[in-house]
Amino acid sequence: MFNETASSFDDDRIITRKPPTEETEPPQQDPRYETIRQAVEGVMTIEEEVFSIDEKNAPQTLQLIAVSPNTRWLMSFRGKLTAPSESAYAQLDGVFVSYNLLPLFREEKRHPKSDELIQVVHVLEGRVVPPQGGNVIRLILFILTVISMLYVGTISAINEIASEDLRLALQIDNNLLLNLWRGIPYAGALLLILGAHELGHYFAARFHKTAASLPYFLPFPFGVFGTLGAAIRLREPMRNRKALLDIGAAGPLVGLLFAIPIVLIGLATSKVDVVSSGYIEGNSFIYALAKIIVFGRFLPDGQVDVYVNQLAWAGWAGLFVTGLNLIPVGQLDGGHVLYSLLGRQSAVFYYPIIGGLLLLSMTVAPILLIFVLLVLLIGNLHAVPLDDITPLDNRRRWIAVMTLMIFILVFVPTPLTLVIVPNADGIPLDSRDLMMLPALMSVLWLRRHDLTRFIQLVRSKCRNGVMI
Repeated sequence: MFNETASSFDDDRIITRKPPTEETEPPQQDPRYETIRQAVEGVMTIEEEVFSIDEKNAPQTLQLIAVSPNTRWLMSFRGKLTAPSESAYAQLDGVFVSYNLLPLFREEKRHPKSDELIQVVHVLEGRVVPPQGGNVIRLILFILTVISMLYVGTISAINEIASEDLRLALQIDNNLLLNLWRGIPYAGALLLILGAHELGHYFAARFHKTAASLPYFLPFPFGVFGTLGAAIRLREPMRNRKALLDIGAAGPLVGLLFAIPIVLIGLATSKVDVVSSGYIEGNSFIYALAKIIVFGRFLPDGQVDVYVNQLAWAGWAGLFVTGLNLIPVGQLDGGHVLYSLLGRQSAVFYYPIIGGLLLLSMTVAPILLIFVLLVLLIGNLHAVPLDDITPLDNRRRWIAVMTLMIFILVFVPTPLTLVIVPNADGIPLDSRDLMMLPALMSVLWLRRHDLTRFIQLVRSKCRNGVMI
């Protein structure tokens, strides 16, 4: 996860401005006050002006997150917008930009016990200046990720070769560094899927004129995939929920355009054989359908199963990662989609979804527990756009619903299942078992204070928007 200094979150931290003192002139005496008020009056019937926040009414009056380190709250106006919120925001922002001001649109109840909604325009001082740099870090991480994926792909190649020529497999294993080229099919396919996913986010952000970085790839040679995925940095806040949906949904949808063909090609070139001891990759609806399309039947059928090659494993990994990203909570892509559709009401789904994932991890899929803990550490944080009033149009509503349905189709309830088939030669140990041990040991190695610092680091980084 990477720090997005320009992103905004809901219900996280309250920006307050201290009441005027002898050293600070009242906001009404700010030379820009009349210009600000006239601009706001151009889009809103003002019913109330707010210039200071006390502890008693702060949570109800002003719940904002700093969208930039140099941004501070000036004043707020409450009332009714006289123009559609999207055009009203564009008009107000056009005036504010020359004064180094930034408007935020929010909607709240007129009274705590009332269902009537009222609009609020918050005026912040300090425009967002997208940070630059990071190219060297991105390049280093990319090279390390390629090497890490080549290693995992080569291990997969050794397993495939061992079934045909054990002596050759042992020779390759003894000269692993010289044979990393054998992992090119896996590394190339998974990099293509992850790269397409992140570039989907990136180009959607560019379409909405939102500054974003190119992807950061995360190496992890001790895992079963060779990577922890990738992420881009959103370097300024998204304008409204339309942008939030487009940027959030573009990644998984574009990634699937590459993952599904790779799965089909990989399965078609993999062999079907008698089930033996080892880990069996879990089925999602789409992966099960792909096996039915390729083999004409559902596998495993209790006797035989497909032994996935590098391409099939890369495609399955792509589907698995997409399914995790589409879980509709917090800072995941699914969380962005759900918030764009339901707004603050999406928060009510957080604990039921987390509860379901915990139940799943404690019953049939223990491997999901680490992921669930990570989501819990991040918390129920959402990337809230500058204009949180403008709803999705009908076409985007359907896209949001379709994206959430795709989550059901690609999510893998049981990622890896250990199958033990006793035989005269004993029970073989899949090499991927050994690759998972260092990862588990690294988690257990964390001392208590290290874990606390890790939690604080993750939460601080994820207070700012991330597209994974």
